[in-house]
Amino acid sequence: MKQYGLIFDVDGVIADTEAVNARVSIRVFEDLFRVYGVRREDFAAGLGRGAADYVRAAARVHGLQLSDEQVEHATALRQEYFLKVLNAEPLPPLPGVMELIDAGLASGDFRLAIATSGTLEKSRAVLDATGVPYGRMVYVNGSDVKNKKPDPELFLTAIRRLALPADRCVVIEDAPNGIEAALAAGARVVAVTTSTTEDNLADAQLIVDSIEELDLNMLRNLIDP
Repeated sequence: MKQYGLIFDVDGVIADTEAVNARVSIRVFEDLFRVYGVRREDFAAGLGRGAADYVRAAARVHGLQLSDEQVEHATALRQEYFLKVLNAEPLPPLPGVMELIDAGLASGDFRLAIATSGTLEKSRAVLDATGVPYGRMVYVNGSDVKNKKPDPELFLTAIRRLALPADRCVVIEDAPNGIEAALAAGARVVAVTTSTTEDNLADAQLIVDSIEELDLNMLRNLIDP
């Protein structure tokens, strides 16, 4: 039987955490640096690259030269705020996510993985909140790797743990940095337009507005046309 790998990013793919990420990051800039007027789009260059680059992206937009210590402080505070929001508000999975995961786990020919730049604590909190059965999947997070997206290390690690060739794997991503990383790892890529526009996702082999549009046969056909 042919085997396929299916790898999910978390932020913007499993759940709509980008709105929360931006909200708490804006609060960090206000509370820590007394910088006001930061917008969600100011973080765009850091999408998918991990918390430190996410913070640095908006800092550059607003002309801030942050030291490594300031970035470390800001990312720690950002995670603290994020976890507080997660404890206070529901975080459902995005439409179609659980159905696709359940189908993949039941299929017999798919091996599933989570691969996220988020830290172990943050990503596990999101996965627990959404009810994703990550204990039955390969699970790689930002704490497992040295290099963040667009470096392919995160996806190469997931692919290695799936024990499949890279060209037998499909990555679902929502950000240009993630697409670049997945392609560099040798995987196929499906992009979902939850965090940015279709134009910014043009390098993916398939672009959808919702995971509801996907099924396992579509993913099989990306690998075995």
